[in-house]
Amino acid sequence: MKNVMKNSFGLLQRIGRAFMLPIALLPVAGLLLGVGSSLTNPYTVETYHLTSILGEGTLLNGILTLMSFAGQAVFNNLPLLFALGIALGLAKKEHGTAVLAAAIGFLIMHTTISALLTLTKTIEDNSLPDGSITSVCGITSLEMGVFGGIIAGLVTAYLHNRFCEIRLPSVLSFFGGTRFVPIITALSFLPLGALLFFVWPYLQKGIFSLGELVLRSGYAGTFLYGLIERALIPFGLHHVFYLPFWQTGVGGTALIDGVLVSGAQNIFFAELASPNTQVFSVSATRFMSGKFPFMIFGLPGAALAMYQTAKPERKKLAGGLLLSAALTSVLTGITEPLEFTFLFVAPLLYVIHCILAGLSYMLMHIFNVGVGMTFSGGLIDLFLFGILQGNQKTHWSMIVVVGICYFILYFVIFRFLILRFQYKTPGREEENEETKLYTRSDYQKKKEKDPDLSETIVVGLGGKENLESVSCCATRLRITVKNPDLVQEGLLKSTGAAGVIRSGTGVQVVYGPGVNLIKSKLDDYLSKEESE
Repeated sequence: MKNVMKNSFGLLQRIGRAFMLPIALLPVAGLLLGVGSSLTNPYTVETYHLTSILGEGTLLNGILTLMSFAGQAVFNNLPLLFALGIALGLAKKEHGTAVLAAAIGFLIMHTTISALLTLTKTIEDNSLPDGSITSVCGITSLEMGVFGGIIAGLVTAYLHNRFCEIRLPSVLSFFGGTRFVPIITALSFLPLGALLFFVWPYLQKGIFSLGELVLRSGYAGTFLYGLIERALIPFGLHHVFYLPFWQTGVGGTALIDGVLVSGAQNIFFAELASPNTQVFSVSATRFMSGKFPFMIFGLPGAALAMYQTAKPERKKLAGGLLLSAALTSVLTGITEPLEFTFLFVAPLLYVIHCILAGLSYMLMHIFNVGVGMTFSGGLIDLFLFGILQGNQKTHWSMIVVVGICYFILYFVIFRFLILRFQYKTPGREEENEETKLYTRSDYQKKKEKDPDLSETIVVGLGGKENLESVSCCATRLRITVKNPDLVQEGLLKSTGAAGVIRSGTGVQVVYGPGVNLIKSKLDDYLSKEESE
């Protein structure tokens, strides 16, 4: 049982990092859609007296309309993007082949469903609930949302990893190896599409029922959602948890301009694009708006508490690091540099942080705050999807009211506990210890001191032969190893890692926002080793 749990953790970790690829598209798509839709909305234009500049027929209106359509293109095709991204993220090698196979499989799956809808006259009979049939990449199919893309991506990744090195008899050898992957994918997705045609309507009813149960849970359910979402951050599984709420019927459904939309984030952006929206649906934004108070206000309060409790001779250095991390949290909503700082030196502070995060979600629900987001709850998203939309539609002002209280609350609680338990937060280390917060600038300094950082990381992970797969998310390397006993945590921490998280064959090495640079150098190093 223990081995099963460890293997399951490793699988979920790999799926979570694969989700990050399509999720990373959302900020730019949301930016285009948010700016474009907001500044072409007749209500906004009239409210701010901008008809002469942004009114219908003006040059700026045309540009902004194009921006809105470009953003919508991403959200309208998320299922396909998830299929491609998951196949890419889970493929162990020959990633381009996996992506091509995923596209083929996804299209064949929906084409098969479309053919069966026609052959069985399901559309004519009207035997399915309203909203069950939609257009996917121009193909009339069942409304499966991103679940369809996730299924296609997972199945393709399995087939790719299983057959990308297959050897066929000499007469068929041309079709062996990577060329076999699109072939077996195409053949496999015919029966898969047929199976989903019969099974999906029942699964869909179950998903919608689960969504109704979540909605009926009220404020308690919102609190629990926020608590769990933060609690899963250290394990890297938060993407796996929140994605169904954001992108599927688990997060609710809504009829917008005659179209049934599933998933909290999809509902918000559909309402954002609709000129008929008077007030954003709080039943959808309850899964997003809770991030703003603790990301923009709460965590900076914690940073101030850590600064004030630092030793006098180390305050200047600690202040610079903490200010950088606090600004990152405020502007972009990337909180892990601060969260991991006190997670590894004072776990109790992180427990309290999770509870306060849950309360933040609940309070935003109670105060009917209807502010959505693309990726994380920073000031940029608050401006685009809250302030710019107007307080009548979003009640964004309550974020500021609650946020100020959260700043004070985090500061008082963290300061008291740091002094009470003498936690070694930045600036409170022993004389022979370095004052450190794991930020991009910190990593750059470390890289200059250690030009062989990639080699050290590989050795710390048990050597190149011990690596199954290597990827990264916003702040950490995510590695699957063959033998976890070969991993040397001390050596990995010597490269500047804030911590090492291990479960089964899954290993996460926390570096902070500069991890992309580390991953890039590591890829170059591994490629060079292979060529030699």
